[in-house]
Amino acid sequence: MVYRITAEADRQHIEEFRANPIAPHSPGLQRMLNIMRTWTGGDQYILIARVEFAEFVIGRMPEHREDPIVVEEDMVFATREEAEWELFCRRWKQHTGESLNMPLKDEA
Repeated sequence: MVYRITAEADRQHIEEFRANPIAPHSPGLQRMLNIMRTWTGGDQYILIARVEFAEFVIGRMPEHREDPIVVEEDMVFATREEAEWELFCRRWKQHTGESLNMPLKDEA
């Protein structure tokens, strides 16, 4: 049986990812991330480092490999953590239909 991400079963992993977008992750969160990162439903979101360790943007891989990757130039992230959180939010919406409208870090 193929594991499917659902908001009800997997919502518990959101705060874990938000607190630490870069591994290590619990087995449950890692399973969910593996599914999100290997999704083949078209328009797969990816992280692109425009400037190594300093500037990140989101890209979308097309359904057909011969088509070009679409780079979203309008949102530039200064840290990998910020970019990973944006990717997570988009992938969560793809899999659950639910939007995560929260920043990476709570305002102090």
